[in-house]
Amino acid sequence: MIDKIAPSLEAALAGIADGSTVMIGGFGSAGQPSELIDALLAQGARELTVVSNNAGNGDVGLAALLKAGRVRKIICSFPRQVDSHVFDSLYRAGRLELELVPQGNLAERIRAAGAGIGAFFTPTGYGTELARGKETREIGGRMHVLEQALPGDVALVKAERGDRWGNLTYRKTARNFGPVMAAAARLTIASVHEVVPLGGLDPEAVVTPGIYVQRLVQVPRAPTLGQQAA
Repeated sequence: MIDKIAPSLEAALAGIADGSTVMIGGFGSAGQPSELIDALLAQGARELTVVSNNAGNGDVGLAALLKAGRVRKIICSFPRQVDSHVFDSLYRAGRLELELVPQGNLAERIRAAGAGIGAFFTPTGYGTELARGKETREIGGRMHVLEQALPGDVALVKAERGDRWGNLTYRKTARNFGPVMAAAARLTIASVHEVVPLGGLDPEAVVTPGIYVQRLVQVPRAPTLGQQAA
């Protein structure tokens, strides 16, 4: 019987090796798998390369992972925000390597890895520092830059609902990078707020098929402001 549900966050994150490339879903805090990031912090893997849209906010989640010195390199589109002080200090001190990638290129590099495409040409970035050292080619009268696919060893994604086969649905914009990262990683670990019986998900609503998911763990939904006040 196929059952991908892990009994705990600790079990879900077991075995992630030092030096792994870890993809972390989310657009800012929307869709960020905070519980999985905290579990990775507790798990102890070091010298990680993190692929994420952002480079952490405040002192929690991805920022906490950076602050603990677990990340050697980050590949992202938006490393700096108002509250990205952890990234800022580490980068300025030379303790964190940054590979800056335009957001569309980042998404497509990840998607290409999941689709088995080795590289692709795009006009985005041509003529800028981001194209330095990369192959260029004129296509249809416009210059393009060759971008390499970006696979991961591990993907941490946050979904809304899932079943024991690993089929996932997402909540609105929390979907963002989750589906492409799940397809591009050798090991995908998904957190869900609700585990449903097989057949409980409308097949037309399944965004990430279970073939892309190896481990699933249920986490409680964070309380709303009203619930916290109560």
